[in-house]
Amino acid sequence: MQTLVTPIIPELPTLLHATSADASWVLTVTLLAAAIATPIAGRLGDMFGKRRLVLVLLAALFIGSVISALSDTLIPMLVGRALQGFGLGAIALGISILRDVLHAKSLGGAVALVSATLGVGGAIGLPLSAVIAENFSWHALFWLAALLALVAAALVLFIVPVSTLRAGGRFDYLGSVLFAIGLTGILLAVSKGTEWGWGSPVTLGLLIGGVLVLLGWGAFQLRIPSPLIDLRIAARRPVLLTNLASIAVGFGFFVSSAALPQLLELPTATGVGLGQTLLVASLCLMPSGLVMFFMSPVAARLSAARGPRTSLLLGLLIIVITYAAAIPLMTEVWHAILIATVLGFGVGFAYAAMPTLIMHAVPASETAAANGLNSVMRTLGSTVSATVVGVVLSANLVMADGRGIPTKGAFQTVFLVGAAVAVAGFVLALFIPRHEPRYETASIPVQQAR
Repeated sequence: MQTLVTPIIPELPTLLHATSADASWVLTVTLLAAAIATPIAGRLGDMFGKRRLVLVLLAALFIGSVISALSDTLIPMLVGRALQGFGLGAIALGISILRDVLHAKSLGGAVALVSATLGVGGAIGLPLSAVIAENFSWHALFWLAALLALVAAALVLFIVPVSTLRAGGRFDYLGSVLFAIGLTGILLAVSKGTEWGWGSPVTLGLLIGGVLVLLGWGAFQLRIPSPLIDLRIAARRPVLLTNLASIAVGFGFFVSSAALPQLLELPTATGVGLGQTLLVASLCLMPSGLVMFFMSPVAARLSAARGPRTSLLLGLLIIVITYAAAIPLMTEVWHAILIATVLGFGVGFAYAAMPTLIMHAVPASETAAANGLNSVMRTLGSTVSATVVGVVLSANLVMADGRGIPTKGAFQTVFLVGAAVAVAGFVLALFIPRHEPRYETASIPVQQAR
């Protein structure tokens, strides 16, 4: 879903009869919807059944894809893309289901494998979307998404067992609304600040207002018996530090996603770009996602032998080394392939470790909500990363072919920032406690989970 519209971004204003600024909401609304829906759906899943909520979210993904496929104007497209964003909440719920239906010996490998599919989806989705967009109507992209949603729902319905674990209490409606308002304000300010101006009243109002609303939301969460997110658990050192490190991982992952395609696709006449088409560029980045998938068993074995903290530290260290090496390696296509591939190892180790660290530190009844919050932290890191990359590249331009082109120094600065943020994440991860899991896994007999 995240790479679905990438090939048609330049044509969106024409296709939807909208301005470029308005068409950019096709990307933004999906990000916002996913960030808001993930922890809320996680809490609902803890209370009413995770499998049931996964099916609801996949239904939203299907409906959103159909609406988008039938759209030729902006408003229906935004509605459809928002519903697609809701569907992305199924990922954190799916990881949480694993804890309910698997014993500890099987959990690490399963979590690593599911986490790795995040990279595989992007790796395969971008070139596939490019091929479809070049050879068929752009509406076919969304019909394909609708078909995939149906297939996923059928597999969940007939294969995934029903967990018996339920959280007690009442659903926190007011807390959900406050959380959505506050998070929307912050993410909108971060994602649109460059376009609107960082000092504009709208940007500052959204940012300050979002922070104030979330502070009020936090105070409210501490006062009620059944909060949307138990902040006392979220404030425990293993959970807090894992979430903070997740911001760094999300940031590091998206630096390459935002910078490398531009580096590959800029004309060679600029002296910076490598002159590749969108399809070739997406194929160059594909090894990153495939590496994440195929090394997931290695990450699981490392977590089982040394603990998920070690996997997270190794992943962040690889990210640091990769971006440090990327600073001088910018002149050949194979350099970009190498950077993306090695980065896939680092992100793969980190993504495999983070949900496991969270699940070891929270009770089973809070798993989905806690994983949802962790997903929001990664999203926040990616959003900030996209903004930082955009600001750095747009602030360092030279004229070539009649337009402003980012300089070599701009790309090097981006990679340096990616390395620095990963270093910060590594330092935070060092302080995650080394201890045995506090909470057990498997809420239903293993025979039912086969």
